[in-house]
Amino acid sequence: MAVTLAEINKLRQKTQAGLMDCKKALTEANGDMDAAIEILRKKGQAVAAKRSDREAAEGCVLAKVDGNFAAMIALKCETDFVAKNADFVALAKAIIDAAVANKCKTLDEVKALPMGNGTVADAVVERSGVTGEKMELDGYMTVTGEQVVAYNHMNGNFLCTLVALNKTVDEQVAKNVAMQVAAMNPIALDEASVPQSVKDSELRTDIEKAKQNQIDKAVEVALKKAGINPAHVDTEDHMESNMGKGWITAEDVAKAKEIKKTVAEEKAANLPEQMIHNIAMGMLNKFFKENCLMSQAYIDDSKINVAQYLESVEKGLTVTDFKRFTLRAE
Repeated sequence: MAVTLAEINKLRQKTQAGLMDCKKALTEANGDMDAAIEILRKKGQAVAAKRSDREAAEGCVLAKVDGNFAAMIALKCETDFVAKNADFVALAKAIIDAAVANKCKTLDEVKALPMGNGTVADAVVERSGVTGEKMELDGYMTVTGEQVVAYNHMNGNFLCTLVALNKTVDEQVAKNVAMQVAAMNPIALDEASVPQSVKDSELRTDIEKAKQNQIDKAVEVALKKAGINPAHVDTEDHMESNMGKGWITAEDVAKAKEIKKTVAEEKAANLPEQMIHNIAMGMLNKFFKENCLMSQAYIDDSKINVAQYLESVEKGLTVTDFKRFTLRAE
């Protein structure tokens, strides 16, 4: 049977599917609106199943604030073309609006929210059927606090941050910290917030680095003392290449290999444990300074850290929570 434009538009408003998809579904369903909706839903499920192994690396990240609650979510797809589609962005906006309105705490709660003739999860599957791309929800995070702010980096819908403060101040102050989070990607609020497993792993790595640095220095000194340029014998490839250029001889190479072996073994066996531990702790403290939000150099004034910036705004002002999500590889 022939379907009218009014019926097609009505189905499109209900499902956000394309005009031709709506026309085909209504024609197949003989004008039955509910049956047409089910046809579109099954099409979306089929596309989602077929492309389940594909990577959804593009998409739209949005964040929103409602009073003392803020949330963000990523609706992911396969291509930048779909990510910038107005209907795709509109769906992402509808999802974050619903999530914030219902103060959802988890991604599963968001997926279960009613939307259209089904749930949010159903709406994503239906949209997948329209575009022919795998789609998924990811990165749902929330913060609560005395003052909260959401930041969409460059309004590009690919990187968003949330920040909660313990006091209400000028919104620009909170936004400045949110921009800090976007730019510097801290892993924790402060040293105390870094998981012990991360601290232990970093310290082990730093101890090995400290040991290797001391060994490398000893080898370099020994090579120079023997009249050999350390840069000429730092790798097997360089040794071969530099012999070909006439910069070193085969005898130099043999001597360098012997020095590197014997000096490295001797130094490794006699490294002062306390000195290595102290060096490693210095490296670990540098890690905290660079990766904990409150101790990071403030992006607008590197002479102070974020904690000092907030204290300069108002005594006792601090960050109580932050979140960050991006679609870009870093």
